[in-house]
Amino acid sequence: MDKLKLKNEGLKKTSNNRENDGIKRLDDVRELLISDENIKKKHIKKLDINFKKTCSCSNSHINCLTAKEWVQHQVAIWELYYEKRDIRDKNIHPAVFPIALPKKCIELFTHKGELVLDPFLGIGTSLIAAQDLERNAVGFDLNKKYIDFTNKRLAQLEINFGENTKQIAICDDAINIPKYLNENTISLSVTSPPYANMLNHKRLNKSLRSDLRINKHYKTVQQYSNNPRDLGTMRLKEYIDTLAEIYKGILPLLKPKAHCVININDLWENNHRYPTHSYIIEAMEKVGYELRNIIIWDKRNLVNRVGIFGWPSNYITLSTTFEYILDFWRKP
Repeated sequence: MDKLKLKNEGLKKTSNNRENDGIKRLDDVRELLISDENIKKKHIKKLDINFKKTCSCSNSHINCLTAKEWVQHQVAIWELYYEKRDIRDKNIHPAVFPIALPKKCIELFTHKGELVLDPFLGIGTSLIAAQDLERNAVGFDLNKKYIDFTNKRLAQLEINFGENTKQIAICDDAINIPKYLNENTISLSVTSPPYANMLNHKRLNKSLRSDLRINKHYKTVQQYSNNPRDLGTMRLKEYIDTLAEIYKGILPLLKPKAHCVININDLWENNHRYPTHSYIIEAMEKVGYELRNIIIWDKRNLVNRVGIFGWPSNYITLSTTFEYILDFWRKP
């Protein structure tokens, strides 16, 4: 009888915990919705930030690169490397790109002093790259924790190459970006947006060798937040529609011929491949962007100790070995 009583009490306790967790999640969502509504109601002042080039390059040039440097950038397959300053701890952020990625894009599509936008900032990698290259930059993210971490990273930089530039991190929904910036001021938008609900499930580490799969992240959910406006919580169709809505608002902020770079990976779910990059291209063209380049990020140098994926009956390419870098611009 005592054992049965303890078991029933345990089941009751578990049930109560689950109920309390559910209530807490609902409360969190309500709080976020109220916060978002307050942001929409309040008056937002336009940012005081420079957007004009400060270099002596010809106005006919799209960047400050020499002819020799230009040639090195023409290959459509990029191999990028992480450096010591890069953050790779998944406890801080589940999906971070290297500083080298936005840095290469900023070098290609802007001049010193011009304005760079990252609509989905994460922990500020794009702002670090912009500061290194003496560009002004603004980044937006829903998660205050990430914005705080970004500001900490910027403050810790030992050398500030862009002493006459600003790099600003703002905690707000990307849909509100037009409230902060004037039209025809942005020279480059570059980002790696959340990949739909790709992280919104228990991590099984299938790309890792079997003896390495059960690590500290195994069967954990590493989503960015529970905010219903967070792209990382959305199913694919809603994700594409929301992304297109955001970029439709950003388009008038871009200078004519200003580039818009999106780093994305395709979604693999329930033994089905969804060509996310194709959906994004179609959606971006519908809201007025023109596709200029498709670049492959070759990540083989970053992948090691992989497992046998799909063997022996289901051939599936290892998606961790490459990603797409989609380059659009605002039509002149």
